[in-house]
Amino acid sequence: MPIVTIQVTREGTASDRQTVSAEEKAALIKGVSELLLNVLNKPLESTFVVIEEVDTENWGWGGLPVLEYRQKLAASLKAESTGSINE
Repeated sequence: MPIVTIQVTREGTASDRQTVSAEEKAALIKGVSELLLNVLNKPLESTFVVIEEVDTENWGWGGLPVLEYRQKLAASLKAESTGSINE
C-alpha cells in the first residue's frame, strides 16, 4: 500500500490565490496514483496521497526564511542584469 505525501507551498498558482485549488489537488492525486499504477503496478484503490500545504513562514532556503531568500535572489539577479555586481 503506497502512501505518498506531497508538500506544496501555500502560495497558490496565481498571485491572487493563497492556496492550491481543489481541482489542482485532485489532478495531483490522480496523476501520482496513475504513476504508481503504471510504474509499480500498484492498484489505484491501495494508493493513498496526502497533500500538505506549507505556509511560507514555515520553510527556508539557503539559510534564510524563503521570502528573505527570494528577495536576496531577486536583488542579485537585478544587479547581475544591470552589471552592478561588486566583486
